[in-house]
Amino acid sequence: MALDAGLRAAILQSVEDNFDRQVAYTQKLVSFASQRGEEFTIQDFIHDDLKARGMKMDRFDMDEAALAAHEGGAPFSATHSRAPIVVGIHHPKAEAGRSLILQHHLDVVPVGPRDMWEHDPYGGAIIGDWMYGRGAGDMKAGAAANVFALEALKRIGLQPAATVYLQSVVEEESTGNGAMQTFLRGYTADAALIPEPEHEKLVRAGLGVLWFSVEVRGIPVHVREMGEGANAIDAAYRLIGSLREIEAKWNAERDQHPECAGEPHPINLNVGIIEGGDWGSSVPAWCRFQVRVAIYPGQKAREKFREIAEHVAAFSRGDRFLAQNPPVLTQNGFNAEGYILEPGSEAETILGAAHEAAFGAPLETFMTAAYLDARVYALYNRIPTLCYGPVSKGIHGFDEAVSLSSVKRVTQAMALFIAEWCGTEPI
Repeated sequence: MALDAGLRAAILQSVEDNFDRQVAYTQKLVSFASQRGEEFTIQDFIHDDLKARGMKMDRFDMDEAALAAHEGGAPFSATHSRAPIVVGIHHPKAEAGRSLILQHHLDVVPVGPRDMWEHDPYGGAIIGDWMYGRGAGDMKAGAAANVFALEALKRIGLQPAATVYLQSVVEEESTGNGAMQTFLRGYTADAALIPEPEHEKLVRAGLGVLWFSVEVRGIPVHVREMGEGANAIDAAYRLIGSLREIEAKWNAERDQHPECAGEPHPINLNVGIIEGGDWGSSVPAWCRFQVRVAIYPGQKAREKFREIAEHVAAFSRGDRFLAQNPPVLTQNGFNAEGYILEPGSEAETILGAAHEAAFGAPLETFMTAAYLDARVYALYNRIPTLCYGPVSKGIHGFDEAVSLSSVKRVTQAMALFIAEWCGTEPI
């Protein structure tokens, strides 16, 4: 049953009245330098905070064997985070409504050269409508929105009349194993809501992602005799050029995937790291580079990686040096398939109404070429998964920022959605 006008107005006002605290809470989250492998302190903070707010708590490690055995799990590497997953659990007095997962990730990508930031990447500076800092948009503002959407109900004496799991994960930026681990631990619900920075839109489809490294070995000699050696960096560049052929081929197939209609270049292949050689005056004996590439929803990650490996092998056979020194490909991160949110679910209808009440405009949907943890809940929990969040700018770049006015309205929409989806009961 739809919320009555009085309750809807009270919830909207409750978010408004508590928003200064929400902003301060977001700044606190931004202050944690929670890059990969360094998320222990922020996860401890969120654990203690949710416990103090009255939630039952579960904190657990990732199970490497279980993740490796699952088709949606990604391989561990030396840099894989060992920080725990944290779940705060709300149980109602009477289970009258529909259960819900609220999820966020608190790992962030590196900041790069600090002198290229105008604002302190961990300062949470506020300039006009924007809060700056690494993770401000992706997605610490969303994490705070999860907490304060529930707080908005609490401030007016209400709580969800259904079980709510507030899941705080890591490894979203590199493997997706944090979200996978919540599934493997057995957590599920009637729907999931993930407030990633999606420009106030609902994600209709998210692409899958593969990560892999490529290592090329060369033959080192002094540069005066470089014709007698084999430059591993030069060979790596030739190989990168060959991988662009895969990118072009997959983009040419976009018309076979209706969710990508109108997207001129949905498949992006990025060489994110490259290193090689030991000495400026020696022909380099080695080169390694890291690749991230997207795949379409419905495609199997392992099959697409096999296609890449076969392409590299075929190219190498035709390269005089690589034919004798085959490159080595290693999956070292995402092994994730994409997903599609089928239209027409009651969860989407309720979020649409909540969004319209908060924004005064219909909820739009779109396809994103980014990885989203939403794929876990959509593909494996098989529940309606709503990825929807505020306007941001500069995510993964310098001076990342989130719009505070957008965060406020998104939090209002989220609180309205929770109230209607889960129902409410007096505290």
